[in-house]
Amino acid sequence: MHKGRLEAFSDGVIAIIITIMVLEMKVPHGASLSDLRPLLPVFLSYVLSYLYIGIYWNNHHHHLHAAKQVTGGVLWANLHLLFWLSLMPFATGWMGENHFAPVPTALYGVDLLMAANAFALLQRAIVAADGPSSALARAVGSDRKGLVSRLAYLLAIPTALWIPWLAMCVFAGVALMWFVPDRRVERELQTFDSTHREAGTT
Repeated sequence: MHKGRLEAFSDGVIAIIITIMVLEMKVPHGASLSDLRPLLPVFLSYVLSYLYIGIYWNNHHHHLHAAKQVTGGVLWANLHLLFWLSLMPFATGWMGENHFAPVPTALYGVDLLMAANAFALLQRAIVAADGPSSALARAVGSDRKGLVSRLAYLLAIPTALWIPWLAMCVFAGVALMWFVPDRRVERELQTFDSTHREAGTT
């Protein structure tokens, strides 16, 4: 399979996930600002999840752009990632509707952890297909950022059962950490692009 087809399929699934999440925000019957107050937890949950989906979409694009080939392992790893991302609307809606109650917040953290694990597996599948000297392998290195994220989720999940707001702060903090672009990936992709342009002109 050409990697462009895989990226197009993934983009479509991610777009549907975002659409489902925004449809979970029901329009209030009243016409005053006070009628919006009950929707605040739902809206905040949506904003956080939207940020996470955007981060995954951005990094997914970079990873596939750097990939040289798509193997069966990459296909299944990609489907595995999309499975956990597709549960994000449910986890987001349950947490928002229940105003960040302990169990829904912990389940939201479980979904974040599983999605992070799935993305790490996709990353490894691409590196395994392209080799340890590939652009992606050089860009991610030991993936300390990913390891820190998964450790933060592991700590936040049990925390959510006792102090949900603290777990939410951890989730938001991890999202902000990933919101800052990774210069290593950008540099490697620029090198990757320039190398391919030069190869195409010779």
